Amino acid sequence: MSYSISTLLIRNLRDVFGENDPARRRAAIDDLYADDCIFYDPSKGAFRGRDEIDRIAGAIKATHPEFRYQPTTEPAESGNGGLVRWISGLPGEAPAYSGTDFIIAQDGRIAAIYLFFDKLP
Repeated sequence: MSYSISTLLIRNLRDVFGENDPARRRAAIDDLYADDCIFYDPSKGAFRGRDEIDRIAGAIKATHPEFRYQPTTEPAESGNGGLVRWISGLPGEAPAYSGTDFIIAQDGRIAAIYLFFDKLP
């Protein structure tokens, strides 16, 4: 299936990095990511392919399974790229951290995603 850049950004937050269930997370990765995708993490390096993205998303979520990702801006699109700013933390409490996801889309799927950690307001 092919998705808009805005849909890819929001579903990636909710259905990939925000998902605790491994089967649902993997189904979302298979649906949203291109076969030869790459995820750039500023502290851990690059992860290539759906299997690696599944592994790292699961590892990140396991460190804080109760945290929720919430967009703080509407997704912005330009050409085949887009970004969304977000916060993460326990629901109802001050955010623990924040970031920006920037993606490059190809044929309605995420070909590359770049994670940037931001300073909390």
